[in-house]
Amino acid sequence: MKTGSMHALPRTGHPAKVTPRLTCHLVRDSKKNHRQPLHELGNNPKINVSASTVCCALADQGRHRRKVRKVVMLTKKHRQARKAWATQYKSMTAEDWQHVIWSDECYVYIGDKKGTIWVTQSADEVFHEDCLVPTFKQSPVRVMVWGCILEGRKGPLVVLEYPGGCSRGMTSKQYQKQVLDGPLHEFYQEMSEERGLVVFQEDGAPSHCAKSTCEWLARNSIDSFPHPASSPDLNPIEPLWKTLKDHIRLHPHPPTNLDELKTAVCKAWDQITPEEIDHHVKHMPDRVAAVLAANGSHTMY
Repeated sequence: MKTGSMHALPRTGHPAKVTPRLTCHLVRDSKKNHRQPLHELGNNPKINVSASTVCCALADQGRHRRKVRKVVMLTKKHRQARKAWATQYKSMTAEDWQHVIWSDECYVYIGDKKGTIWVTQSADEVFHEDCLVPTFKQSPVRVMVWGCILEGRKGPLVVLEYPGGCSRGMTSKQYQKQVLDGPLHEFYQEMSEERGLVVFQEDGAPSHCAKSTCEWLARNSIDSFPHPASSPDLNPIEPLWKTLKDHIRLHPHPPTNLDELKTAVCKAWDQITPEEIDHHVKHMPDRVAAVLAANGSHTMY
């Protein structure tokens, strides 16, 4: 009795519509214009095949149709600054990165629809309260939070109290009063006693770069760590905002008003573990290397 593969042996059959030569044309054309629809690629007089045939031929070459990833706009100046920053700090070791306090702000909305929530239900539980997610039409209810992290440690989270909006952003005085004077200063002192010299990272928001803010940092002996503009991939706290929002979305009873949203945000921050923080902070050497490899352009982080 013979044993072997369960696959059918090759037979003559109908010749393949796409020859190796035509496959090369498809790959070349798809690289020239990544957004060109598959049916347009197949309509080329040299090829003349259906979109499904093009899809299969490109898939064999490891090329697939995927949703476009949304990224921050990078100008030539941004790329140059990112490359210069990565060049300056490429020699930092994993131990050196343990002394950087990373900070950032984030908006959290009621009715945030991003993300997919899965539930286990039977047919008669389709409209069970725990199997539904309420939506809010253009909800104006939102909060802005500020948080900071350090490898192995989770810093304080502050729900900022200010109107917000394009014309009513946070001023330097509000930033100093709500963030720097209390939560940050206390956490910085604690980490300095625990780890020695630590530095504080913040992005280039106007309230962060204001003269009075720089004077406050100098007056309180807090060393700043530079951060290039338009570089969320170089701040390990960024992916933690997604984790925080995921915790809020998974809650069986999502917030429906401002007070509930504030409570939910604080509870979600408490659920973030040191292991989740370390997972992102420990990749800083890889992030720096990725920026250099991309010549200052976008990275996978």
